[in-house]
Amino acid sequence: MADLLHQVRRTIRRYDLLRDGMALVVGVSGGPDSLCLLHLLSRLAPEMGLRLHVAHLNHGLRGADADADADFVAEFAAGCGVPYTVGRAEVAGLAREAGLSLEEAARQVRYRFLADVAADVCADAIAVGHNADDQAETVLMHFLRGSGVAGLRGMLPKTSLGEFRLSGGRRSGGAGEQGSGGSEGADVSLLPFATPSPLRLSPILIRPLLATSRVAIETYCVEQGLQPRFDRSNEDTTIYRNRLRHELLPILEGYNPRMRAVLAHTAEVLGGDYELLRTAVDEAWERVRTREGEPRGAGDFVRRPHSPAHSRLPSSDAVEFDLAAWRALPLGLQRATIREAIHRLRASLRNINWEHVERAVWLAREGTTGQKATLAAGLELEIDYRTLRIGAEATPVSTLQQALLFQPDSSPGVLVAPGVTVIGGWQIAISCARRAAQSGEFATAADPWTACLDADAVGSNLILRIRQPGDRFQPQGLDGHSTKLNEFMINAKLPKTARARWPLLCSPAGIAWVCGLRVAEWAIVRPATRAVWVVRLMPVPRSQ
Repeated sequence: MADLLHQVRRTIRRYDLLRDGMALVVGVSGGPDSLCLLHLLSRLAPEMGLRLHVAHLNHGLRGADADADADFVAEFAAGCGVPYTVGRAEVAGLAREAGLSLEEAARQVRYRFLADVAADVCADAIAVGHNADDQAETVLMHFLRGSGVAGLRGMLPKTSLGEFRLSGGRRSGGAGEQGSGGSEGADVSLLPFATPSPLRLSPILIRPLLATSRVAIETYCVEQGLQPRFDRSNEDTTIYRNRLRHELLPILEGYNPRMRAVLAHTAEVLGGDYELLRTAVDEAWERVRTREGEPRGAGDFVRRPHSPAHSRLPSSDAVEFDLAAWRALPLGLQRATIREAIHRLRASLRNINWEHVERAVWLAREGTTGQKATLAAGLELEIDYRTLRIGAEATPVSTLQQALLFQPDSSPGVLVAPGVTVIGGWQIAISCARRAAQSGEFATAADPWTACLDADAVGSNLILRIRQPGDRFQPQGLDGHSTKLNEFMINAKLPKTARARWPLLCSPAGIAWVCGLRVAEWAIVRPATRAVWVVRLMPVPRSQ
């Protein structure tokens, strides 16, 4: 299919994806997209002087089928005369340990693996096989989740992998089973997601097939005699993206048969618009910012993902704006600067709740000194006399009566779910609500003493207790990384006298909610959540 080769050449030129003589890692799963990509790049390699290296990761999720995929990719790469690296990771176990969804854990491990292979072979870039249909699904998924312009751009043809917040790394030096026509090496061993770690190399991630439809790719495979592997998990409609692909998109195509192309074109247009907006945000930020707090610790830096220069900025404890200057900004830039502050303060947070930002913006525009609004991941906005401060939430301990804390000898109290339980000075009301996958209504509660939890993840065996030795917690917004509960309480500025008696809502899976402070990442309401526990804590009425 000469037309497809021409189309990919044009995409490469348009977005400056490749230069002559580059070393390139090609991520190959064995499916039609990646097989087509490898075949096309192999044809382009002689004329561009490309040095290719295939990388395949066995996620350990599909048993013998996954092993057969790995063997297939190794054999195909060897047949093309391309050296290869095959790695393996037990993604299900890593997902459980980190409190991540299977999809997010697989994404984290996969990109970390590709980055490590690129570092091993001194590659300049990594090519993956995302296509135009994948782009349409991504844009639709982001739209349903309530994304802004940044998310509606979808996937970019070219981006730095260093902008991805990846956790874990390799225990040993070997990248995996390696071959060049058949020779083999050591197995891969990837660390769990205990802590974020910098990449040894920050290669460019490119998507040469992003303008190519899935139908064109499958046609190319047939014409070239390629026989891709079939991944049955792509038919599993319990996975959110698969539901969009197999259920929602066909319905939308009943209204517009070109819906996939429309979504892809939308991403292209908004990508250009975003660059204009980004420039305006950068200029507004410098005009209104009065302080960006001290770094949290040595070496604790966050790569600012949207800056044209991709500058590295310290991860701060607070951001302050000149109130009068901020209020003089257009509404769009007011929203954008608030979101930017959240990004800088919580770099690992992938999705920012629109309702939180909107509520904060209007309070900041119209509120008075001392008023506050809750933001994402333990942040709040506070109006001062001359400044607008965004930083860690102030703990509401000072407003609590001593009776609301457990006594030191309190025993765990079993909660009725659904129902109302009175224990330790608290009245705990739990109700159940159904949730549509596309609704953001239950993402986060505005009241810090109300929590929305995924009922299936948390279960109905709930207790309220105080902390115990060895307790760990996975705070929402920290990519599923766990921390010692006491350290979390210290960082949340909880007074020492309150920590030992602070109420914790727990299930057999662990601490689901440090009441009044933060929900656990593994317990949050997600797009696939079917039922929600709405938990509200209140002081026991005096009459009781």
